[in-house]
Amino acid sequence: MTKRPSGRVDPDRVKEQVRARYGAIATGSGCCGSSADKGACCDGEATALQLGYTVGELSHLPAGANLGLGCGNPVSLLALKPGDVALDLGSGAGVDCFLASRKVGPKGRVIGVDMTPEMLSRARTNARSGPYRNVEFRLGEIEHLPVADNTVDVVLSNCVINLAPDKEAVYREAFRVLRTGGRLAVSD
Repeated sequence: MTKRPSGRVDPDRVKEQVRARYGAIATGSGCCGSSADKGACCDGEATALQLGYTVGELSHLPAGANLGLGCGNPVSLLALKPGDVALDLGSGAGVDCFLASRKVGPKGRVIGVDMTPEMLSRARTNARSGPYRNVEFRLGEIEHLPVADNTVDVVLSNCVINLAPDKEAVYREAFRVLRTGGRLAVSD
């Protein structure tokens, strides 16, 4: 008698596969090649416009920040205010962080968390190429956020939570870091 697989997904294997795939995209060795503006969908700008980003928003982004990996526009769902602290779960090359940065202004702050070192490297390079002194990128998993309790006004995520093996843990962590009255916007 053959033993059937349990149907359970190995969370570590899922994370390994996600890390490898997005690491390859960040370095230009995966999917659509090495163009800075091309990502999973091969045309980051066309994809972003279809998702509701404006030409004006896109024109302010550093080259290479928009990889076309999102599935929505969570920044547009939020009424970000000057001085807010925003947290982007699975920040990738930084597109939503950079857009949020402009809205929270110099007195606000944006934290991007990503588990892929190659994406973090790309995001940090992108941040250095523009006026993004209020943006920082941290290595971490969204199920175990490297962020203190009750320190964030807004949590956003764009096409990332679906990749997490333990979605319940992601939401627990989001609510742990949110201040009372904080907001959550997810495009997934």
